[in-house]
Amino acid sequence: MKKGNNNSIYNHMQRMAELTVTLVLAGKLARAKKFMESAEKLFLSGNYQSRTAVSNVYLYDVTTILELHHYNVQTLLPSSLKKEYVKQINAF
Repeated sequence: MKKGNNNSIYNHMQRMAELTVTLVLAGKLARAKKFMESAEKLFLSGNYQSRTAVSNVYLYDVTTILELHHYNVQTLLPSSLKKEYVKQINAF
């Protein structure tokens, strides 16, 4: 098993999270929502590793940074990611 392949989905989710946050902070919400919708699609239709990467990397990174900038995260997220976000914040 190649080590690079195991981490590639996590690297992609990290980069996608960075782009999403950059777009939101720049006021380009329509483009940012497209990234969020793509992440949701992967979350709903992907395998276990993909769902884990979306939840643990993409969603966590995006919501943490947006909360620091006082954005209402729940209004920005698609429904499935919103449910996963609620699970994350209730876990602590």
